[in-house]
Amino acid sequence: MIRIATEADAAACHAIYAPVVENSAITFETELPGEEAMRGRIRGKLVNHPWLVWEEHGDVIAYAYAGRFRERAAYDWIAETSIYVHEKARRRGIARRLYGALLGTMRLQGINQAVGVITLPGDPSVAMHESMGFASAGVWPKAGYKLGRWWDVGVWSLFLAEPATPPPPVVPFAELAESNALHAFLAGS
Repeated sequence: MIRIATEADAAACHAIYAPVVENSAITFETELPGEEAMRGRIRGKLVNHPWLVWEEHGDVIAYAYAGRFRERAAYDWIAETSIYVHEKARRRGIARRLYGALLGTMRLQGINQAVGVITLPGDPSVAMHESMGFASAGVWPKAGYKLGRWWDVGVWSLFLAEPATPPPPVVPFAELAESNALHAFLAGS
């Protein structure tokens, strides 16, 4: 089941994220944030952007969220996306379905473009993004140092809708979350 995250999901999201922080360069975060910080991240994101979870048999095994790309108001119609799947639940199609629900939710908000930022080489992530229509938008060479080496970062982008001129305001996620349209959309995902 795909649903909107709550602060009660912080421990499960942290458990999924911890091995990624500790054992990989998928994220450039080098210190575990802790459950309380994860709770704050969920609470903070849900004001303006979606944070969705995949729940199976009462357990959260994946999560995906969008966030502000840059702070200036002119960037309101573009959002950076992230997804994390529990290592025991990978290769089952969960990422594609959950990411698809995230992108659809962003469309409902009026966000025109999604951006995925991928540590390279990141073949599974690149393949997933490209299978969903994302296109390479460039590489930042030696952008981050973690685990004793420098890593390149690739940027992939996807237009979710043709930008209007002038664009209507993006619907804050907290407002969209109260609508029947979002709940019907998620139920069908």
